[in-house]
Amino acid sequence: MRRKDKEITDIDEKLSIIHKCKICRIALSEKNKPYIIPLNYGYNFENNLLTLFFHSALEGKKMEMMKNNNHACFEIDCDTKLIEAGNPCKYGYAFRSIIGFGKIFFLEETKEKIEGLNRIMEQQTGKKEIYEYSQEALNNVVVYKMAVEDFTGKQKDFPSN
Repeated sequence: MRRKDKEITDIDEKLSIIHKCKICRIALSEKNKPYIIPLNYGYNFENNLLTLFFHSALEGKKMEMMKNNNHACFEIDCDTKLIEAGNPCKYGYAFRSIIGFGKIFFLEETKEKIEGLNRIMEQQTGKKEIYEYSQEALNNVVVYKMAVEDFTGKQKDFPSN
């Protein structure tokens, strides 16, 4: 990271950002053409490994791209606020963000799909519950995870007066 003064190195602080945010953008690539998608997500952090969970329709451009190339990048940000200044060149944004790289894997087993969906529900609702899904619902959704290989945190604080 070029701006070491903005880097977040504490894992608990990075996880607090992941926990607070609701949207994750994943970037895919096919034939040198990038594609980025905002998605709801869930996550798990166990044994120092971050896993992100997503769900999608059974088909579409994103699905084809992930099947052809499972390498992906992700970005999560929150706590954004405009920093106003008299000079337009001094304007900026306060923010906290996470960026990382990993590989996408499709969850095939019913138990894995339910776990992934429950992680997504927990992240989006703030409620740690075990939800029930009909077999029809499970058959009509693709659940996949990103096994994160590396991620960094960055922030720019709002100036105090």
